[in-house]
Amino acid sequence: MNRQQNMIALQTIVTKEIRRFMRIWVQTLLPPAITMSLYFVIFGNLIGNRIGVMGGFNYMQYIVPGLIMMSVITNAYSNVVSSFYSAKFQRSVEEMLVSPVPNSTILVGYVLGGVARGIAVGLIVTLLSMFFTRLGIHHIFIIIYTVIMTAVLFSLGGFINAVYAKSFDDISIVPTFVLTPLTYLGGVFYSIDLLPVFWQKVSLLNPIVYMVNAFRYGVLGVSDVDIRFSLGMITIMSVLLFLFSLRLLNRGTGLRE
Repeated sequence: MNRQQNMIALQTIVTKEIRRFMRIWVQTLLPPAITMSLYFVIFGNLIGNRIGVMGGFNYMQYIVPGLIMMSVITNAYSNVVSSFYSAKFQRSVEEMLVSPVPNSTILVGYVLGGVARGIAVGLIVTLLSMFFTRLGIHHIFIIIYTVIMTAVLFSLGGFINAVYAKSFDDISIVPTFVLTPLTYLGGVFYSIDLLPVFWQKVSLLNPIVYMVNAFRYGVLGVSDVDIRFSLGMITIMSVLLFLFSLRLLNRGTGLRE
């Protein structure tokens, strides 16, 4: 394929992915907005008043960046895992694999679809948060980079889950037993500086800690982890997962068995 044909193929996949989650917005965009609103009310207003100040900010301001990132992570992941597994289950993905479209274009198309949904939900949650607290912008470029790369990273994670999944139950195992615990233990609702030294070190093994803290630094200017190290970790993990995902697609793992 020449470059123009490749771009048309990429645009087609991305458009299909965006139309898919926009067509069922009641299932894809509305539930996260309602869930995050409940977090704002319960954790921010009710519990936050008793906790007081954290990291130099009131509790609501402190947790909002983490909640925004949580919505980006879960929605980028779920969009790709459900979409690609459905294509695999219906065997429509085989049509793309036998076409002249490069595997890298197929992978990037699905990832961009997940990024689009993650960012869309993140923007909705950000707008809702403004009804509960005031948000600033400490470093806009760190905010943009962190959101995009985090959405890319978990879109790739969703793709890998879909490749290995053999049933619809399999695509819910990782979000339930891996993604959710890592998110809640990723510093969304607290500063890891409050933990004993041993558990602080354990927390550094959680990749979500770096994403939440990088975004929190971009918004509030505070972070429990060195910002350069956080951005480096996000970048390295994204590159490694992309290469691994592309290798799975090239080998036909879970697709040609």
